[in-house]
Amino acid sequence: MNPPARFITFEGIDGAGKSTHIDAVASQLRSAGAQVLCTREPGGTELAEKLRELILHAPMDALTEALLVFAARRDHLQQVIAPALARGETVLCDRFTDATFAYQGGGRGFDVAVLAQLEQWVHGELQPDLTIWFDLPAETAAARREAARTPDRFEREDAGFFERVRSGYQARAQAAPHRIVRIDAALPRDAVWRQIAGALESRQW
Repeated sequence: MNPPARFITFEGIDGAGKSTHIDAVASQLRSAGAQVLCTREPGGTELAEKLRELILHAPMDALTEALLVFAARRDHLQQVIAPALARGETVLCDRFTDATFAYQGGGRGFDVAVLAQLEQWVHGELQPDLTIWFDLPAETAAARREAARTPDRFEREDAGFFERVRSGYQARAQAAPHRIVRIDAALPRDAVWRQIAGALESRQW
């Protein structure tokens, strides 16, 4: 008997290291018999990837940013996430709506009530079964980003922005402690993986 479909998301400020662990989670779940689809936000479809480029590189205000993020998410849900879950697959997604509340709500200071309304319109009651949040101080994340790649429009923001993003994630985690598991991403990679593995094992996944 195949494991049930699950929706698992990975969150954290840029530079927290979450992306490096998604493949490891996918491998572990596949070894347990799950069919696994890995995807990302913004992105995951041809349309959403085009919107991603605009979001990451074109100047815009916070409302425009939020609308484009949710537009990309709607297409992603309809074209990729919902069909995969309906087929019984486990979906691993690099970012989802928690990121919008953290970046646009926390970082940009945009009205979270408006974001909550957009969330309801775009995906209603659908929420991840598990969210793995890689928590890291903004200064540590900045040092990692500087060594890794050319920054996009978000990654060029100052430490204050990323501390507000971090606070946005903290607020989401406090509101949904059953779903969001905090990972101390400042620890060495092996220790981070042990925390992730523990989160999966606690759910007997």
